[in-house]
Amino acid sequence: MQSNFKYGNDCSNVVLHRSYAKVAAAAADSVLKGFPNQPSPCSLALASDSPLRVDEPKFEGIKHTIFKLLLFYSKQSQSIRGANVVYKRIISQVEKPLIYEVFNLEKTFKTTFSLLVLHMWLCLRRLKQEGKEGVELGQYLYEIYNHDVEMRVSKAGVNLLLHRWMKDLEKIFYGNLVAYDSAILPVAKQDELSNVIWRNIFSDDGSSPPNDAASQTVQAMARYARREVSCLSLTDKEAMFSGNFMFTSCKALAESVSK
Repeated sequence: MQSNFKYGNDCSNVVLHRSYAKVAAAAADSVLKGFPNQPSPCSLALASDSPLRVDEPKFEGIKHTIFKLLLFYSKQSQSIRGANVVYKRIISQVEKPLIYEVFNLEKTFKTTFSLLVLHMWLCLRRLKQEGKEGVELGQYLYEIYNHDVEMRVSKAGVNLLLHRWMKDLEKIFYGNLVAYDSAILPVAKQDELSNVIWRNIFSDDGSSPPNDAASQTVQAMARYARREVSCLSLTDKEAMFSGNFMFTSCKALAESVSK
């Protein structure tokens, strides 16, 4: 399979092969309320003095001129850098061991991929709220995600059937996004999001319903997903486009689930 990125003479000249904007269904905005056992939704933006911020480098004099000539400050270059930071925030949340402990998940390729898709959906949904600019940034984010997934599949030992695996995972990705979008519409059934999360993340085949213990965990993840939707909606454009936000901490998740 060819790489998802083709570079010209300058690394900022990216040709995108797939189009998230054309495939993913647009999600209607919904009024989201508070959820049991969780604090009220709030912005996930990092404070201006946070050591976790990733700010654009500031060059002066001849360096600034050179980088400007190299299109470092072009809108496309800035968007690509921002998308990379957003994806790092997603990976950071998905790869924390505590998130698997909180939701009683075994860390496998399937569960990691499923959590990755869930958090991609959260970010892509929020970016679409910013119109064309957000959709464009979402396209860069999707390309970075797709490249990462390809590397993960390859590291898992899949080489001969890599192309087929990627096609199957792409179908799962878009299928999950459409299901999540539908599950949070105002007209959706009350337990629809829990059912979708059970099928996409917890269940082996989706055919059998969860038992009581599993149901509580699935509902906790549904509350988490809904709260992140609300929190991201309260997170300003600058924080989203630069990646200067953090998902709810796994420690906070553990405390809310245990209540």
